[in-house]
Parts: sequence; structure tokens; C-alpha cells
Amino acid sequence: MDKVWNIKKEGDINIIKHLSVALNVNMVIANLLAQRGITSYAEAQAFFRPKLSDLHDPFLMKDMDKAVERLERAIDNQEKVLIYGDYDVDGTTSVAMMYQFLRSRLKNLDYYIPDRYSEGYGISKTSILYAAEQKITLVIVLDCGIKAIEKIKMAKDLGIDFIICDHHNPDETIPEAYAVLDPKRLDCPYPYKELSGCGVGFKLLQAFSRKNNIPFTELTELLDLVVVSIASDIVPVSGENRVLAHFGLKKLNSSPSIGLKTIMNYSGLNTEEKSVSDIVFKIGPRLNASGRIEHGKKSVAILTATNEQEALLLGDEINSYNEIRKTLDRDITLEALEMIRRDPEHEGKNATVLYNRDWHKGVVGIVASRLTEHFYRPTVVLTESNGLATGSARSIRDFDLYEAIGACSDLLESYGGHMYAAGLTLKIENIYEFSRRFEEIVTKQITNQQQTESIEADAKIYLSEITPKFYRILKQFAPFGPHNMIPVFISENVLDSGTSRPVGKNMEHLKLDLIEPTSNSSQFSAIAFNHAHHFDSINQGLPFDICYSIAENEFRGKTSLQLYIRDIKTKAY
Repeated sequence: MDKVWNIKKEGDINIIKHLSVALNVNMVIANLLAQRGITSYAEAQAFFRPKLSDLHDPFLMKDMDKAVERLERAIDNQEKVLIYGDYDVDGTTSVAMMYQFLRSRLKNLDYYIPDRYSEGYGISKTSILYAAEQKITLVIVLDCGIKAIEKIKMAKDLGIDFIICDHHNPDETIPEAYAVLDPKRLDCPYPYKELSGCGVGFKLLQAFSRKNNIPFTELTELLDLVVVSIASDIVPVSGENRVLAHFGLKKLNSSPSIGLKTIMNYSGLNTEEKSVSDIVFKIGPRLNASGRIEHGKKSVAILTATNEQEALLLGDEINSYNEIRKTLDRDITLEALEMIRRDPEHEGKNATVLYNRDWHKGVVGIVASRLTEHFYRPTVVLTESNGLATGSARSIRDFDLYEAIGACSDLLESYGGHMYAAGLTLKIENIYEFSRRFEEIVTKQITNQQQTESIEADAKIYLSEITPKFYRILKQFAPFGPHNMIPVFISENVLDSGTSRPVGKNMEHLKLDLIEPTSNSSQFSAIAFNHAHHFDSINQGLPFDICYSIAENEFRGKTSLQLYIRDIKTKAY
């Protein structure tokens, strides 16, 4: 099915004209800024030139004064303190950041990552009993805990204080911890709501440092961990996150920690400028792999390593977990595709629910994502764990997966997540009925528009508008991510210059040299992955439309602009 190209609504024309004049940029650049909510020279300056002084006062966050007071008391009395975090990248970077900051201030400091398989997500009873046995008096929780009402009560009864640093949506009742830091609390006046879990932890350290006259430079040393959390957790790269990501990338590129440097070397990121995309596709998956295959504690260990030998040993181990993860991912995806191919009713379905008791729990979420991309429909992938069916679900654009799963809650033991991704657990005997009802609910709720894959484009432009100055300004829109995605453009009626050709191992890609008949501009180099099926039409000299982003391509020491084609629409004559 052809993809639909949706062009974003143009910004207010008066704002666009004002920005164009004030910033001395063309109307296309001014419109990109207006689309991102930027309306003045001052806002544009803050966008293009982030400053650490733009960070909000951490004491605006509900309970921050209590959290700082409790941490000060723990340090003054040299209490036994445990740092607790989720096993994903946001959780492990959060724990590593907090541990690095506190280990020179607390003699009795430890960290704890729950086991994905035996303990599951969030604060576990096992961890609370461990803390009690170790005579821990304060636990700092990062990237989870906002819904752990019963667990926090259990800890309180055992005399253990908790400081919760979370960024997920809370329920109506807040856990009775000593302090609960979460900008999404309804009673929290903090002006920016989209921090990562690591970001909330960073705000605690910022507040503690301000209160105790600790130089901010000590905190900037931790920003490489913060940007890895922001990128990997796919939180909006806007507002305060944009500032943290900007300076985090500077740290990651200039002087990363020993552990992150080791991870980057294994990822093949040795020399080039690292971006949010590099974190998402290369650094993050490796840090996630230890929690998926072995234990998330290994990721914290490498992120807090103090010498290269230790980091190299851990890096080698984590890299081997990543190779296992990739093999499992590939093999299970192939098995899942074969299961779907054998299903005679597959073509008529609006959702996919698969179960195989032998699939590895650590990769079913990845497999669900791949199947969703492949068939473009809500997908649930289940395996067996501890006698129950458990797994992950992924959704398509604008379809509320969490709501659809919630409509089947009477069949579930537990579930959680959000609109586009969820986890669920149910009895094995309920799988058939869940599958039937989930399909029924999706069929009733999903629209034709939601079932059509689409690409969001920022604007239509002529190729002749892509000048070195245009791209130089475009680069300054980075770091990219949700709420500030890399700009995507549409150019219509372009032509092949006559030198375009299929490339790739199976000749599945297109290397294009494009011209624009309406202008005297030069050729534009482009690459279109998995679009070789358009070659015959393009080769006939017929005009076609392209949807693309712009990037730099380095070849034999020379750098040039290249269009990265997202989609092609040929025309019938």
C-alpha cells in the first residue's frame, strides 16, 4: 500500500515573516521554526543557542526540598544508601549518574537493578527484603516507583525511607515515600513535564549541589549519561530536554566517560560526531542487551567503571550479549513471520497476536515492533514466563493500544504502558479469547486513516532552495527527536539526470542523481533505500515526486550534501 504524505500545517504567516527578517533566514527556515512553536527572536536564540542557565529552578519541583534534606541527612550521618533503577537504558544511566555523584560522599553506597525475569518492572518485594537485610535506611529510586504504593508501604513498615525520582504518569494515589519527585504529578508546579527518569534524577543533584555550593561543573560531567537516557527513552527533545541533550552530546563527543567510550568503540562510533540517532540505534541497544539477556547490573557496572581494563572486560561481555540479542531478534522475527504466513485468516485481520512458549522474553518487544512495521497493524507478541503468558505490544500511528488492551483487562493478570507500547501478562488458557476479543476491539475502533502508513513532511520546497547556507542553518536544529524531528521535505516533478542506478547486495536500493527542470541548479545526489522497484519508471525520464531529509555524505575525504529519500511517487502518463 502506498504511503500517504501529510504536510504539516504552515505556521502563522505574520510570525514567519517576522522571523525571516529578524533572523535573516528564508521563509522555509522561518516556517520550520514557527511549526516548532518559536515566535520571536529571543525564542529562536534560545533554540539555536541553548544555555545551561536556561534550566529551570529544581526547587520548583514538588517535594524537592524534602528530597534534598533527606539526602543531606544520609550523607551527614553516613547512612547505608541504595540506588535503585529500572533495567532499561533510562534506568541504568540514572543509577550510574547518581552512583557516580554520591560514591565520593557516602562510604556505604550500593546500587540495585531488578532482574527482568524473576522480579519484573518496578520496585520488587525482593529488593525491599534485600534492603532490610543490608540495613539500608534510604533508597533512591530512579525511572520507576510512582505506582508502587504497596511496596513503599512495606518498606516504610520496615523503617526504610524512599526518595522516588520518576517521570511516568501517576495514579490518583501517590506512594507514601519520604519524597516523590515526578513533574507529571498533578500537584507538581514544575514547568517542564517531559524529563526522562535520568533527567529527574539530575534535577535532584542540581538542587543538592545548589544548596551545598557544589560547582555546576561537577554536574556537567554527568550530562553524557543524561543525553543517552533522553535519546534511548524517546522523550521529547524540546525545552529543558533540548538543553540537556545539547550539552550532553558535547560531553559525549569531547570527553565521554570511560564506560560510554568503550561502548561507542564496540558500536563503531570511533571518530565521527555522535548524534541522537547514534545513541538510539547503536549505544542504547548495547546497554539494553545486558538486561535483556543477562542482567542490567552489567550496564551500570560499565557506566561507572573507573579504569579502561575494567571497562574493556565489561564491554566485551556486553557486546556478546548484544550479538545474542541480535541473533534472537532475527530468528524469532523469522519464526513469527512464518507463523503469520501460515495463518489463512491473516489477510482479513486488523491486529496480530502471536504466542510461542519458547521465545525469549527479552526480545519479544523488539519483535513486536518489527512486525508492526512490516504489516502496519497493532501487534502483541507473547511467550511463557513463570507459568504465564507474558509479552509486549506495539501500535501504529494514532491508535490507542493501551485503551484496547485495557478493554480486555478481565482476561489479564496485569498490564501497563501507554498509547503506542504496552506490556501484559495473562493465563495461557486465556490467550485464545484475548486474541479474539483484541481483534474485535481493534476492528471496531481503528479507522482507514490509521491503517494507512503515512510520512509527516514539514514543507514543499524546490531543490534549488537547498544551498550550503540553508543546510548550515538546518544543522543547527539538532539535536533531533520527538517534538523536533529532522525536517522532511517534498520536491515535485524532479528528473533523473541519466546516471541513476540500482545498488546494494541484491540491487534493492537506488543511487540517484536528480535535476530540477524548472531551475538551473546543479545535480543533487540522493540515496533511496529499498526503492529499486521504481527504477524502470525513473529511468524512462518521467518526472516523479520525492519525500526526503537532507544530510552530509563523506566519501574519500570529501563532504557533500545528499538527499535521503523516504518515499517516491512516480506518475502514470
